[in-house]
Amino acid sequence: MALTTQVSQYVRGRLLRRLSRSLPWIGGVVAVAAVGTAIRRKGVFGGALDTALDATPVVGAVKNTLEAIRGRDFIKDKTVTG
Repeated sequence: MALTTQVSQYVRGRLLRRLSRSLPWIGGVVAVAAVGTAIRRKGVFGGALDTALDATPVVGAVKNTLEAIRGRDFIKDKTVTG
């Protein structure tokens, strides 16, 4: 193997490892940024619970995947009268 090939594989592996470590933080930041909208749509308890589940790394990914397959949210929006 040429030296340049080995170096490029090493660098690619380091970058992928670093990116995979940062992904849970990115999801948490997005969930916290959307907390206001979730609370407005689902109420205080429902919005806080939905945001907490979304901010949890593995649980949020599973929840969002199941909601996409199912086609609707697990925590329903509050009803608006008027």
